[in-house]
Amino acid sequence: MTNRSWIRRPLPHREGNVALILICINIVLFFARGLTTPFSVTLASGQTVWLNVSNLLSMHPVLTVQEGFVFQPFSYMFMHADFRHLFFNMLGLFFFGTQVERTIGSNEFLLFYLTTGFLAGVFSLAMYWLTGALAIQLLGASGAVFAVLLAFATYYPDARIFIFGILPIRAAVLVGLYTVIELWSQISGSRTGVAHLTHLAGFGFAFLYLQVRMGINPARRLLGR
Repeated sequence: MTNRSWIRRPLPHREGNVALILICINIVLFFARGLTTPFSVTLASGQTVWLNVSNLLSMHPVLTVQEGFVFQPFSYMFMHADFRHLFFNMLGLFFFGTQVERTIGSNEFLLFYLTTGFLAGVFSLAMYWLTGALAIQLLGASGAVFAVLLAFATYYPDARIFIFGILPIRAAVLVGLYTVIELWSQISGSRTGVAHLTHLAGFGFAFLYLQVRMGINPARRLLGR
């Protein structure tokens, strides 16, 4: 069996509620951070620091690379800065994630979500480290949610999404607009405090996942070819 066939080996198709479970985990962790008290952690350097749940699970380049907090490029996607941040990410995961899950199955959806979110975190970590942006704290499910949005638009490019509940726009067009907005925001430095790079990485790794594992060319479907 070739590596290519192993990569594309399908998981057992199961219909469950993974998207809803992920939403519940994010909500529980969001409120848990306010209920827990800071605790002391001894770093690899021997220094003792006080951390809370948010500090521990969010991604901090120095803690991840120098102090061995290697779980942070994974755990960051389950923490959120405030209720608005949580609400819009979970709204996107609910509307787009549940449909993608029904299409590809719960097992594949879970693998897709966690893989793209993790790779978006690793990519962001590498870029932060290379550019010297070591004081950044990365948190939020946006990278994985952007990946889910691209998957939704790939499978349903003509689906109508109503912006603000009023303006209809095709899913494929929405992905294109988001890409332009995120690229411009990253280059111009506007909307500081937003992880535009992670959003774009979510799109990029979703594209690769669908192409390599699922054998689908998202570009063809998004462009209607």
